Amino acid sequence: MTQTAMTMQGEGTTGRTPRRRQVGVVTSNRGDKTIRVVCRFIVKHAKYGKYLRRRTVLHAHDERNECGVGDRVEVMECRPVSKTKHWRLVRIVNRAPATAAVVGSGGEP
Repeated sequence: MTQTAMTMQGEGTTGRTPRRRQVGVVTSNRGDKTIRVVCRFIVKHAKYGKYLRRRTVLHAHDERNECGVGDRVEVMECRPVSKTKHWRLVRIVNRAPATAAVVGSGGEP
């Protein structure tokens, strides 16, 4: 056994690269056990130097249906769960503030 293999076994790592993690905001939770997460980032234009806003839309697996729209969540890459779902929910970073009053709830003439 080589020295690196022994070192890796001793540390308890499996030898694969760590999975990617993203933090974003839930924009939809309509599907059963599925959430849509938008991750926003800024890139600099190569030629003109202007900063551009970009976004990535991820579909993630939410096993317990615990996320709501507006929640800030952390998702991690995983094996494909369905055609578009390749991420799973790790944790809810911040809950969205609950709306105090629903606009147009009736009751007033």
